[in-house]
Amino acid sequence: MTRAMNRRLILNLLRREGPASRADIATVTGLSPAAVTFVVADLIAEGYLREGETQPGASGRRPIPLELNYAGHYAIGIKMNVGTLGCVLTDLSTSVLSSLTVEYKSSKPEDVLDAAEQAIVRLRRTAPDLQGKLIGIGFSMPATVDIEQAICVQSRRFQWENVPFGRMLQQRVNAPVWMEDDTLAFALAQHLFGLGRHHKIFTALALGVGIACATVNDGVIHRGAHGRAGKLGHVTHDPNGPLCECGRRGCLQAFYSEPAIVEAWRSERGLPAGVDRYAMKEAAIQGDPVARRILQEAGKAIGYHLADAVNIMDPEVVIVGAEAVSFGDLLFGPMRESLAARCYDEPPAIVPDERDDFWSSGAAALATQALFNFEASGSGLKEAE
Repeated sequence: MTRAMNRRLILNLLRREGPASRADIATVTGLSPAAVTFVVADLIAEGYLREGETQPGASGRRPIPLELNYAGHYAIGIKMNVGTLGCVLTDLSTSVLSSLTVEYKSSKPEDVLDAAEQAIVRLRRTAPDLQGKLIGIGFSMPATVDIEQAICVQSRRFQWENVPFGRMLQQRVNAPVWMEDDTLAFALAQHLFGLGRHHKIFTALALGVGIACATVNDGVIHRGAHGRAGKLGHVTHDPNGPLCECGRRGCLQAFYSEPAIVEAWRSERGLPAGVDRYAMKEAAIQGDPVARRILQEAGKAIGYHLADAVNIMDPEVVIVGAEAVSFGDLLFGPMRESLAARCYDEPPAIVPDERDDFWSSGAAALATQALFNFEASGSGLKEAE
């Protein structure tokens, strides 16, 4: 156990701070020089670290810096969307090496499993020759997940209940598999390599087909007792409102998820179903009063409920991702105003992340987290015998 923690301590230090010498690592971590030498030798042999270039100094050669060998191994991330799987092959920093989108026939687990296996086979063929081995596969979806057993306990969007999808996928591809709720996985990726990397506590907010948030505090994702923390989209906005996918009426996301926002505009304007959020944004920029009013209402309502989460968790920053980020300040302007009006004190900054593939990278981060963060809970299923 001590050896494993020492490994992760050193890897995590180099991830956060960049290259450092053996002596510097010993000083910062408090490990003995002998322990650092022992662990570093193993990590170099396994391809996780490499020695960097040294520059001559005034008093001779400087200590050899050590740096993470992000290209030494790779991971695969799969994000389950409605009708498709967003799939990426990444290095250990979750930087995307290749990507693809595959459709599945239906949301039945067997059909999703077939599509996931197909994607993994195709992605593994694209791995660079010197990339090393696959350390694991992360699979994320909007769901309550038993991360220890990689079981989807419940996904109301896809009508899954107690589906051991992680084990099913592992048996197909013979590699470790992690599962997590997609917003929690997105927050993990932001913590490890994204906009939350240098924040002690931050909240990740998803504004897409659903609305959800996840708070990371000192490197630990707040999951709640049953993995259901952060279901912001299911707070009641109006008990007499439309039916939500959860079976209740008036949930925030039934009003102001990205599809709900666009549908409200299309319906009021009498537009066909193919008209999307980009058309709505352009219309709002051009002064369409209906589009501007709907986005104003959405931003105000989301900020109103987000303020409760901010007052409870007190994050340094709120990082926003998913489809509704496309609306920019048309949505974020009123959201910031509403948040400021209801926060106990100075509201945190709202920082959008517009990268589409970062959600799939979040799934890949499920596989890399065990390497970098010894405080992370959960573990990948063991490889098939």
